[in-house]
Amino acid sequence: MRVLIAPDSFGDTLTAVEAAAAIAAGWTRARPGDDLVSAPRSDGGPGFVDVLAVHGGLIREAAVSGPLDERVVARWVQAGDTAYVESAQACGLHLLRPEPATALAAHSTGVGELVVAALDAGARTVVVGLGGSGCTDGGRGLVTALGGTPDAAGLAAARERLAGVRLVAATDVENPLLGPRGAAAVFGPQKGADPAAVDELERRNAAWAPILDAQAGGSVSGAVGAGAAGGLGAALLALGAQRRSGADVVADVTGQDALLRDSDVVVTGEGRFDRQSLGGKVAVAVARAARIHGVPVVVLAGQVAVDRTDSDLAELGLRGVHSVAEHAGSVQLAMDDAATQLADLAARVARTW
Repeated sequence: MRVLIAPDSFGDTLTAVEAAAAIAAGWTRARPGDDLVSAPRSDGGPGFVDVLAVHGGLIREAAVSGPLDERVVARWVQAGDTAYVESAQACGLHLLRPEPATALAAHSTGVGELVVAALDAGARTVVVGLGGSGCTDGGRGLVTALGGTPDAAGLAAARERLAGVRLVAATDVENPLLGPRGAAAVFGPQKGADPAAVDELERRNAAWAPILDAQAGGSVSGAVGAGAAGGLGAALLALGAQRRSGADVVADVTGQDALLRDSDVVVTGEGRFDRQSLGGKVAVAVARAARIHGVPVVVLAGQVAVDRTDSDLAELGLRGVHSVAEHAGSVQLAMDDAATQLADLAARVARTW
C-alpha cells in the first residue's frame, strides 16, 4: 500500500518535516511493507520555507531585523527567478516573549528586508508566506524596508521598486485588517496584547488603512486576507500582491495532485483540529484534494476539538480523526514527548488499517 504522509506543523512542538518523520516512523513499525511518501505541508505560516526546501530550490539566508529590532538570520528559498519568503522567519511570534509591550512594539521590517534580498538576488516573482507573526503593524515595517518611510510616499516608492515583479501573498487567513474580525481583535491577544493594547493596535491600523486603500485605488484593508500576519496581508495587497491560498501554493510546487493520484491512503495532521480547521486549514485542504481523487484520509492531530460526528467531517469522507493528547493521556505529555507520542499513535492507527 502506498501511503502519502502530508501533515502541517504541530504548533511549537513539531515542524511539518518533523511531524512527517514521526508519522513515517510509527507507520513503518506497524506496516513495514508499505511504501511511504513524505510530503509535509504548510499554509504559508511557520515551516513554509522548510516544506518547500524539501522539494528543491536553493536555500538562502539573510540577516534581517527581528520583530523587536534585534538581528535574526532568516531563510528563504530561491527557485529560478521565484523567491519564497516566510514572514515568521523574520517577525515570528516565537522570536519574542508575548506581552502588551511587545505586542505594541513588534514590527514587520525584517519581512521587507527579506523581500529586498530576494529582489537583489534577481527574483521576479516573490511569494510571501503569511502566518505565525508576532506583530500587528499593518505591514508598516515591510513598507519602510521597501520604500523608506511608513507613509504614502513610502508606499509609492515601494510600489515603484516592485515594478515588474509579481508579488503573491500566500495565506489561508481570510480576516480583514480592521473590526471585530480584524488583525488586532482576533490575533492581538495571541501576541500578548491586553484589551488596551488591542484598542491601540486597532487605532493605529485604522489610521493606516486609508493610506493603503488610497495607494491601491480600492479597499484593500477590507479584503479577504488583509488581516493575515498582523496586517501584512493588507500592505502586500496595497503593493499589488495577488492573494493565494498558502496550502494551494505548496500543493502546486510539490505536485500534490500527482502524489494523490498515486496513493492508496493519506495521513495528514496538525497541532489542533477544530472548527477553524474546517474553515480550510492544511489538514482539511489536503482532505478535500484527496476526496477529488477518491483517496481515503486519516487525520492525526495534537488535540481534537471538534465533534467527530460533525456533518462537515462526514462531507470530507475522513476515515478517522485521532488525537495525540487522547492517546498519550494528557496534553502535557503529548507536547513534552511529541515525536514519540505521534509515532506511537501512527503505529496504532496503521495496525487497524
